[in-house]
Amino acid sequence: MLHSEFSSKLKEIVGSRYVQDNQADRLAYSYDATPNVQHMPDAIVSPLHTEEVQKIVRLCAEYMVPIVPRGSGTNLCAGTCPSQGGLVMLFKRMNQLLEIDEENLTATVQPGLITQDLIRQVEKKALFYPPDPSSMKISTLGGNINENSGGLRGLKYGVTRDYVLGLEVVLPNGDIIKTGGKLAKDVAGYDMTRLFVGSEGTLGIVTEAILKLLPLPETKQTMLCLYESLEEAATSVSAIIAERIIPATLEFMDQPTLEVVEDFAHIGLPTDVQAVLLIEQDGIPEAVERDIQKIAEICKKSGAKSVHIAQSEEEANALLTARRSALSALARLSPTTILEDATVPRSEIAKMVRAIEEIAQAYQVKICTFGHAGDGNLHPTCAADARNEEEMKRVEEAFQAIFQKAVSLGGTITGEHGVGLMKAPYLELKVKKEGISAMRAIKQALDPLNIMNPDKMFAKATRKRVVIS
Repeated sequence: MLHSEFSSKLKEIVGSRYVQDNQADRLAYSYDATPNVQHMPDAIVSPLHTEEVQKIVRLCAEYMVPIVPRGSGTNLCAGTCPSQGGLVMLFKRMNQLLEIDEENLTATVQPGLITQDLIRQVEKKALFYPPDPSSMKISTLGGNINENSGGLRGLKYGVTRDYVLGLEVVLPNGDIIKTGGKLAKDVAGYDMTRLFVGSEGTLGIVTEAILKLLPLPETKQTMLCLYESLEEAATSVSAIIAERIIPATLEFMDQPTLEVVEDFAHIGLPTDVQAVLLIEQDGIPEAVERDIQKIAEICKKSGAKSVHIAQSEEEANALLTARRSALSALARLSPTTILEDATVPRSEIAKMVRAIEEIAQAYQVKICTFGHAGDGNLHPTCAADARNEEEMKRVEEAFQAIFQKAVSLGGTITGEHGVGLMKAPYLELKVKKEGISAMRAIKQALDPLNIMNPDKMFAKATRKRVVIS
């Protein structure tokens, strides 16, 4: 429980209306989208502006109270679970699009702005913000920045990191710093902007961001390619890139995923093939038409049994919506759905998908795989039941084997979901002990009191799925 004096001072900063400490509210913010991980906060606070964030951080430093910055709670690695209690800081009142600068092609935003709301607002001005995580309808830009979120358009356009030009950050001691700016070039000192992007709220609190915008593509086309083998689908991916064609979207779904998504979406997806590739290209009409036809030829030569180009915007949107709904569809299979992400070089996709199948059989668990084939980011998703301890033990062992395989193929333990609590025990697989030491040194330098989202990134114990405190 929080010290009464601390609580009184907190309410003086934001007003008692914006401090929630009753049992129901604390329970609501004790978990995120990560299944079966729950830790009770002591209170929830909703600041209105940067100065209030600064005062709250200084108060927490004085009383040694942990702070967990939180957006919409779509996190999948328990990164916003308050594992040491303390404060959960919400940004629902700091949710404004502050500026669209059409001369410099930037948008200045507060952390609580919903990702899709930004995308819609800039598109009204014929501009484009490419990062598109599947949770973009509800995820916030602050959360996207903390996790360096990716999305379906990551192959061609990159991820959140590639669009963050500058940040305003409240450091753990309460200092406010501004990094970067509306600049195409800036090498003045360390790249602090990139340090904070993907830091999962462990180094400071983002209160404002300057984001890069692009001109809105004139047109786009979408196609669906069907395959009788995973190898043929993977070959197509490599062949497309080898032809110097970079699609806006290049997505993969295996047969078990197809069955579940079609049962959920009812849009006529085939369920009798081993894999599909969902491909979208955008740009000027002539280039899009040329690329789509060339991609169709490549896929046919690589073994696609069928290549279908969407005949309308409605059909194209239905296909993309079906892909984005994969997690929702898979969640209907069982009481517990565990969505992971492991990334490998594009050339190793077929090996990785086969390995996932073999691992699922070896540990007798059901795993469906889909993901961003163009950038090698796969999402093995396990249907299980957390009430079955023996099954959950096998699930954990299976995912450990998957991460080890990904790293052995030159990949990584997470491409876009982050480390948080759940991946922390595996971080050393990727970065080695020396990498962990370097990261800890940065954390210690900026947050010597360890009040900023403690326990994330750096493991204290072996990974466990059922953690309730």
